[in-house]
Amino acid sequence: MKLDLTTIILTYNEEIHIRRALENVCPLSQKVIVVDSPSTDRTQEICREFDNVEVVVHAYPGNQAEQFNWALDHCAIDTEWVLRLDADEYLYPELVVELEEKLPQLPKSVSALSLSRARCFMGRRLRHGIVNSVRLVRLFRKGMARSEQRLMDEQIAVLGGEVVEMEHQFVDDNRLPIGAFVRKHDNYASREAALLLCKEYGLGADSVTQGASLSKAGGAKRSQKDLYARMPLFWRALAYFVYRYVVKLGFLDGKEGFCWDFFQGLWYRMLVDCKVYEAKKACGSDAEKIKEYLLAHYNIKV
Repeated sequence: MKLDLTTIILTYNEEIHIRRALENVCPLSQKVIVVDSPSTDRTQEICREFDNVEVVVHAYPGNQAEQFNWALDHCAIDTEWVLRLDADEYLYPELVVELEEKLPQLPKSVSALSLSRARCFMGRRLRHGIVNSVRLVRLFRKGMARSEQRLMDEQIAVLGGEVVEMEHQFVDDNRLPIGAFVRKHDNYASREAALLLCKEYGLGADSVTQGASLSKAGGAKRSQKDLYARMPLFWRALAYFVYRYVVKLGFLDGKEGFCWDFFQGLWYRMLVDCKVYEAKKACGSDAEKIKEYLLAHYNIKV
């Protein structure tokens, strides 16, 4: 059953994931728009195998937020609803059924839906730690939401109306080899370090469209990150790992659970803090030097 829905997927070299994502959402969507950066692998070739997929090539502007907002502004979206999905994500069958039942019946007062995200890592569905506690606005009425302008961890902000929580989940199931995962997260760490430095030095690296606001769950998630940012460097990464792996029982997910909490909860957070520390050591309290440092070392302009 196709819904009155357009799905937008941003891609760059996603041949390992894109077929799975399209097979999942094409039967549900009137149209799927793949905004490619462009890729140098078979991503576009695979996309063109699907009748209701439109491939739009647009040079990557440096972050997901700008690319997604560009898609909202420039791509032909003719449906009432828009779904934002990453290439390594897909909807569980229970969520598909829930959307088929509920989406056509929602009153006009509802502008967006909040979806719970599950996590798979190294081929295993993780069920412990903090993997099932994240809720994100990913589905909204056309014209009623925008992405925050943010280097990392951007969320979709809603331009008024009610946000309704769906019961069932979509899943982030990245199948990259661990080496590629590490290289990708090194880039993420540079952007997250830039965000933290900009916040500390008052450089303003993020913004929300006027009149838009995060959902209740999104606001709570952002408040937690702001609290984490105020904790001491390095110690916070260690505390975060202990919280995820021990307090929240991440160890019950076996070897895959350990690898997830170690690489994403300790190694990654330590890497972010090392980059923050390195920049502050080089620049001291000079905000202009921080701006120059971010541009020179990470090609990030603020």
